Amino acid sequence: MKKGMKAATAMPAAVRKLRCAVYARKSSEEGLDKEFNSLDARHESCEAYIASQRAEGWVLVRDRYDDGGVSGGTLERPALKRLIADIEEGLIDCVVVYKIDRLSRALLDFSKLVDVFDANQVTFVSVTQSFNTTTSMGRLTLNILLSFAQFEREVIGERIRDKFAASRKRGMWMGG
Repeated sequence: MKKGMKAATAMPAAVRKLRCAVYARKSSEEGLDKEFNSLDARHESCEAYIASQRAEGWVLVRDRYDDGGVSGGTLERPALKRLIADIEEGLIDCVVVYKIDRLSRALLDFSKLVDVFDANQVTFVSVTQSFNTTTSMGRLTLNILLSFAQFEREVIGERIRDKFAASRKRGMWMGG
């Protein structure tokens, strides 16, 4: 170093703040009245994951997006609609879920949600299934997982219909 020159001090690169929203869903209302329920457990896991990424600029948004007792078979869910509205308002950069089937089990519906995410530069993270929707491999993995989730949903529906049919044959009434 030449005389009179000061050593350059490295300035840390600014970390971009990534506003993260947790979306949680539970199909039935069973247990939602408990002090700590499965929605709370899912939130806790997602919040811990977001906290683990704090060095990358991840911050949890205040609003809680919970659809308790609402089926994932439709996009007509109050908290999901609020989440989409906030995404379109530019308030969210990342959607974090416990498992992808909590967002949707229907491939077509999930595709619509990914289109909304892409149009608004929002990333999607599942804390229990590792993938990144910004890469082609991540999208392939996501589509494979969604195909299995949709298959599982259809098989469950078939089992329920079969059980109702068998019960009716025996003269048993199933339903409300």
